[in-house]
Amino acid sequence: MPHSFASLLVHVIFSTKNRACDLSPELAARLFPYMAGIVRERKGVSLIINGPADHVHLLVHISATESVADLLRVVKTNSSRWVHEQFPEHKRFGWQAGYGAFTVSGSRAADVTDYIAAQQEHHRRVSFQEEFLTFLRKHGMAFDERDLWG
Repeated sequence: MPHSFASLLVHVIFSTKNRACDLSPELAARLFPYMAGIVRERKGVSLIINGPADHVHLLVHISATESVADLLRVVKTNSSRWVHEQFPEHKRFGWQAGYGAFTVSGSRAADVTDYIAAQQEHHRRVSFQEEFLTFLRKHGMAFDERDLWG
């Protein structure tokens, strides 16, 4: 086969440093498009980025030549630096060290997009910790809860 094809759709979740409620609606309105631009520069496609005050969800098509770890390292590093430059009053802003990345079938992209779009409403009922544990369990991931929130 002379051509290679890859459908690498990933739902990514990570929180602000110490799960601080630093993502105000005003900051998020500028930050999320900036993050989408970083994904685009890395030859990916961001379908949606959204989240409440303490974490963010991304649904992204990742380039076949990109690793999830490399993409997220660049997104998190560059977006933190951008926040510090554009919003000096947010000097304590940062992202947590880790992340969750979960593969998504293309046939479920619309469902995941709707889920991410409704984050503010969803988190009126469910905490970030409850949500993240649900994702880990749903995807059959092994984890020790003592290591998750440190």
